Order: sequence, then structure tokens, then C-alpha cells
Amino acid sequence: MADSSSNSLFIKPIYIAFVIAFAFLISSPIGSYAFTAQNVIDSPLLTKKIGTNRTIKVDINGNGEFKSIQAAVDSVPEGNSQWMIIHVRKGIYREKVHIPSSKPYIFLRGNGKGRTSIVWSQSSSDNVESATFKVEAQHFIAFGISFKNEAPTGVAYTSQNQSVAAFVAADKAAFYHCGFYSTHNTLFDYKGRHYYDSCYIQGSIDFIFGRGKSVFHNCEMFVIDDKRLTIRGSITAQNRKSANENSGFVFIKGKVYGVGSTYLGRAKGAHSRVVFAKTYLSITVVPAGWTNWSYVGSTENLYHAEYDCRGPGSESKSRAPWAKQLTKEEVAPLMDVSFIDGTDWLPAWL
Repeated sequence: MADSSSNSLFIKPIYIAFVIAFAFLISSPIGSYAFTAQNVIDSPLLTKKIGTNRTIKVDINGNGEFKSIQAAVDSVPEGNSQWMIIHVRKGIYREKVHIPSSKPYIFLRGNGKGRTSIVWSQSSSDNVESATFKVEAQHFIAFGISFKNEAPTGVAYTSQNQSVAAFVAADKAAFYHCGFYSTHNTLFDYKGRHYYDSCYIQGSIDFIFGRGKSVFHNCEMFVIDDKRLTIRGSITAQNRKSANENSGFVFIKGKVYGVGSTYLGRAKGAHSRVVFAKTYLSITVVPAGWTNWSYVGSTENLYHAEYDCRGPGSESKSRAPWAKQLTKEEVAPLMDVSFIDGTDWLPAWL
């Protein structure tokens, strides 16, 4: 039989080392993140919030009511007025999916953006035509799904230019833990009030664009290199045309990183409005930060702004002359879901 005293001498140093390591972990920034990361919005929470047991199962292997996501959407009655869950099990679904305006209250629930993917490959001179996924119905939720357009990088000013992963033209639409993948014009945030939480968005040029009124909370924007090399890309191209138009993109927390170099945004409309707040900006963000490339007109009405960002790309001394560094008071109305009236329609938010 082993000597118990020798065992205790062996265990104590391990125990002490564990306690020290644990204390360090919870006191460090990494540890703090690890222990607060549990505050996420997950699928069971969303299911509970919308309060329904109406579910359609989609399984590419045939273990559900449908093998196709579009077939499941088509089965939802016109004028639907109660939440319907379309549970899309893991797999790569190679199809274009359209949720028309006549079919509100759909919750498209995947098994995780690394496990459930909607994939197509199409470039077009028409952004909407090229889109892998289109939603036009109010009260829409997506969770844990990747939307991908696998078309190769296009050639500027030709029909091979647009390759949209998702076209969002619905009011009151929310995406949680989703991924959006393309090269040029990835996410067409066309119009309406939208919420993106913990999403991953990848592209090279204008990869979040449109005139939506949207909050991007804790999202990752990954910049990929554009193979044309003649254009420096921008993350956003927000198309607010007048002071009376109530639209804009607000990024809260999250991070910008990747390869190559990019602008945070370019002026697509005379009153383009984009704000990055408390966001990590890597070296991929160029010193000027913002550009009015291709926009002809005064820059005095552009609202390209930052607040309390960090990282090597957040240095503000060489920013474009119209760019703003906001105060706490100025940014306050934009810093939560009240910007999109989210407390009235979102099932959950952070």
C-alpha cells in the first residue's frame, strides 16, 4: 500500500499551483472575458422567449420533414401570425433561400455557424439577384447559421462584381451567432431595423452595405485581401441619403481584424452614418479610417464616428477630416438597442 503521507506531499503542490493559476485567471483580462463569456444568447433562451412549440425539422440526410430549407419555408402558411421554428440540422445546404414578406414570425434555428450552412455561388450585376439568402418578412430570427456566397472575387464595374451572402430587407430582423461569408458586398443590410449579436462577417469591399438601421453587438469583421489590388476596400458603405432618413450602422464592442488593409467605411450617401464604439481595431484599419471614394459632394453631413475604440487601428491623429471622435454624452443614444427600438420587438439582447 502506498504511503498516504507521501501522496499528500505530492498533491499539495499541485493543489497550490492550481489555486494560484485560478486566481491569476480570474484576475486577468483573459480570465475576466472567460467568465463573462457565459453571458451569451443561446438557442434555448430564444426558443423560450418566443414561446412556441411549432417546429419544422429540416435534415439534409432525410431525418426530418424536409431535406430543403426553402421547402420548409414554402410550407409555412401565408400570413403566418405565430412563431414557427424551422430547425435546420447540421449540414451544408446548397440552395438559395427566400423568406417572402407574406411569411413573418419565422425562427430559422441552426446547429451552429460551423455546423449549419446555406451556400450558393453566384455573381451578378444585381445585388439582390446574387444573394444566397433573402429575408423580406417582418419578425425574423436566425440563430447558428452560416450564409455563404462562394462566387470568386469579381472584377470591378462588370457583371461579376456583386456576390451577396445575405439580403436583409425585413423590419425587425435579428441574427444571433451567425456567419456571413463572401468577398464583395457580403451583407446587404438593405432597410429596416436589425440586430446582429455575436456574428462573424467576412469580406473585402463594402462588405456591410445598405441603408438599414442596425446594431452590431459583439461582432467580428474579418477583412480578406482583394485580389484586384486596385481598390482598397471598406467594411461599410452606409447609404443614408438625407438628414430625415432614420438609418445607420452602430458597432458596439466586437473587433476588426484580418489581412491587407481597409477603411472602416466609405461615403455611399450624402448623410452616411456609421459608428464604431468600444471596438478593437487591428492594424488592418488604415490611419485615415474613413474615405469618400466615389462620392461626389460635400463631406459636411457625413457621420463617420468612433468612441473609445482600442488597438493599433484606433489611433485617431491621421483620421479623415470629417471623422468624429464622440464624447460619452454624444454616443449614449446609440449605445444600446433603443437605437432600433429593440425593447419593443427583440426577443433577447445584451
